Formats: sequence, C-alpha cells, structure tokens
Amino acid sequence: MTRKGIPFSKLNGSGNDFLLIDNRDGAMGGIDRAAFAAKVCDRSRSIGADGVVLIEPSRVADFRWDFYNADGSRAEMCGNGGRCAARFAVARRIAGRELSFETIAGTIHATVRGRRVKLQMTRPGGLAVDRTLTLRGKKYTYSFLNTGVPHVVLFVPDVSKADVTGVGRGIRTHKVFAPRGTNVNFAQFRDGELRVRTYERGVEAETLACGTGAVASGILASVHGLVDPPVPVRTSGGEKLVIHFDPNRKDFGEVCLEGDTSWSCDGRILEEAYRY
Repeated sequence: MTRKGIPFSKLNGSGNDFLLIDNRDGAMGGIDRAAFAAKVCDRSRSIGADGVVLIEPSRVADFRWDFYNADGSRAEMCGNGGRCAARFAVARRIAGRELSFETIAGTIHATVRGRRVKLQMTRPGGLAVDRTLTLRGKKYTYSFLNTGVPHVVLFVPDVSKADVTGVGRGIRTHKVFAPRGTNVNFAQFRDGELRVRTYERGVEAETLACGTGAVASGILASVHGLVDPPVPVRTSGGEKLVIHFDPNRKDFGEVCLEGDTSWSCDGRILEEAYRY
C-alpha cells in the first residue's frame, strides 16, 4: 500500500486545512503516526496542512478519529477538523448526514448538508473570567474556557493590531498553563460580529481559523455581555462561523459550531513525502 501511496483527501474549514485518511482497512500499516503527521504537514517539503485526521472503526459511533497537529502531537479535539471529518465521512459513505464519531474529548455529533456542517461540541469546562498574568513585565487580563482543548481569550480594541505571534506564543507556554500549554485567542466585537485571531498550540503559529477557539471566544464574549447567541465569528481566513449555545445555562447547553467546508483535492501520499 505504501509503495503505491496512501489515499488521502485534503479539506479545509474556514482556512484550517487537514489531510483526511480512511484508515479503517489499515492503509497506514505500521507507520509512526506522529512522525508521519509532522512530515506530511510540512508546507515546504511535503503536502502541507494544519493537521492529519485518520478515520478508524468504532463500536459506539459511526467512526473513531485519530487526530494529529502539524507538529505531530495528538489533540483532544478540533472543531474545524471535526467538520471536515464529518463531510469526508458522508462523501465516502462511512456515515449518514446525521452522524457521530469518537474523539479523545468524547463522542461528537454532526449534521452535514452539502458543504455546510453543524458540529455539536463537547461540554465546555474550566470557565475563568478576568484573570491576570504577567508576561515579560506586562500584565494581561484574560478569560479561559476549555472547549475540548484549552483556550485563553483576550478581548482587544483592535484585533488587526494584536501581537498574535509574540503575545500568543508567550501565553501559550506560560507557567500558568504548564505543562500542556494553551491556545490563545484575540477577539474584538465589531460591526455585528466577533472577529477572532488565534495562536494555535500544536501548529505553533497563527492559523487562519480555529473552531474550538471560535467557540470559546463566542461563549466568553456572551459571558462578558458583548453579544447574544447565535454568535457570528469572523476568522482570519475571512470566513464566518456561527456559534450556538444557551447563555442561560451554566453548562451552556448544546454547544454547536456551524460553517462551510471546502474540498481541495484527492490524491496519494507517496513514501518520499514522509521519509525525508
């Protein structure tokens, strides 16, 4: 199988791009998955992506996914990756348009209508509002929510001027969030929508979008009284996501991430793409 290449599809959600591999029949063989993901996600020397999703059999859902960030680390959950996985599963007849799949963060449910996918997220937890930390001698006020993965959200006056890389990387590795770190979002409510930029753990850079980050930012914007759900979120990639939840419940009720997906290509990953 590896000599002929591993079949894959490349999809993206709001600018987050992923390599999807149907591994139900063992297409990956004995390949080291973490090393494989880190290699094929390299945009200079291989295919390039924000992550790799392996679709595998499940006894309790339509399928189980094994998700890897671009640096080869495993992630508990990824909202945009989940939306892409759901669309891929429907197109490949792995599941129907109403489906569920296993993740480290729990079982996820989704509804697929063509390119548009509405993903029911895991229950948020760890809510913390208006905390402070010191980074390089400067104090920052932030809020926190775990939406399957940990997210810090900073509300800023102009998101276009935010130091996403510098401040984002500093908070991501701050001792407050040791040892695993956190994702960091910069958010601004403007012109009827929440604009969000994200420094993403595992990618270790700003990404064009982050689904779980959009959810955390939308919920925390509501907690701060800036907006009521459903919350429209504009990502750096320019696309709009919609965040659904119940602001009157302490657990926020059924939390969903909704938006379009794009199918870029199908192909085969040759051995040279991950053994260099």
